[in-house]
Amino acid sequence: MTTPLHDADERTNLTGNNKFELLLFRLGEAPGTDRRELFGINVFKVREILVMPIVTAIANAPANVLGVANIRGQIIPVIDLPAVVGCVPKRGLTILMVTEFARTTQAFAVEEVDEIVRLEWNNVLAAEGNGGGLVTSIAKLDGDGEKGRLAQVLDVEQILRNVMPTAQEEITPQSVGAAVNLPKGSIILAADDSPVARMMIEQGLKAMGTPYVMTKTGQEAWDRLQAFEDEAHAEGKTAHDKVALVLTDLEMPVMDGFTLTRNIKQDQRFKSIPVVIHSSLTGSANEAHVSSVGADAYVAKFVATELAATIRQVLKH
Repeated sequence: MTTPLHDADERTNLTGNNKFELLLFRLGEAPGTDRRELFGINVFKVREILVMPIVTAIANAPANVLGVANIRGQIIPVIDLPAVVGCVPKRGLTILMVTEFARTTQAFAVEEVDEIVRLEWNNVLAAEGNGGGLVTSIAKLDGDGEKGRLAQVLDVEQILRNVMPTAQEEITPQSVGAAVNLPKGSIILAADDSPVARMMIEQGLKAMGTPYVMTKTGQEAWDRLQAFEDEAHAEGKTAHDKVALVLTDLEMPVMDGFTLTRNIKQDQRFKSIPVVIHSSLTGSANEAHVSSVGADAYVAKFVATELAATIRQVLKH
């Protein structure tokens, strides 16, 4: 079985309605139970699904890295995802999910792939405080019914940081270059649902000497933007006087970054505020759609110097 998943046109069109597709999979029995819970990952991050190929063990590999696999001539690290989250795959590791995001390619061994479901982002709720550090959100697969299925959407950025830590670029005022000077009294409004991504964004903005407000979802950012507009109106100013730039992720519970950007650019109160999309979802289809919703720039996660350069360029124009 080989299942390619980047037939992107129809899936890209979903983002126009705050919708996306979630690939559901199982990792085995949850700790202390005999339940096989559902987990999910955005289809846009998955390049293909394979029956488990031959995996070559690598000497002194990090814990939870099974080794590498030769996939179409590319040597790709294979991560034991059940081991990472503490599940026991009683049926074995039978499926390999090859993923591409944040400038990297890696594969996750799982027990079983279930199905692809189409959801609205408002049926995905932030899991902050309830996810043990590895879950960004909980997807309600069957609407609001109390007996509906739930799927845990994993924080893949955090998992990769835990399993395969790399030497991170030190984020300092010297490394990101000259300070970014915003108009007096204004801030950058940022939105990202991943704690590790928020931490790195905050480090970058602090190194730039830039005041900011950090939010965790597109909806929270939209609500804050409207609150800034109310403050500005009371002072005889505009929202742009308060918010110099919006920096947003794409994948976020409740409201995604596509919808946030579209809301900003279609609203006369906010349309002059530049929007920079900062996302681990890479590839030509995603970048083209970023442009179609009116974003002023796109930068892939996470290189602090590139983020700083993009923010400077957008503010300059």
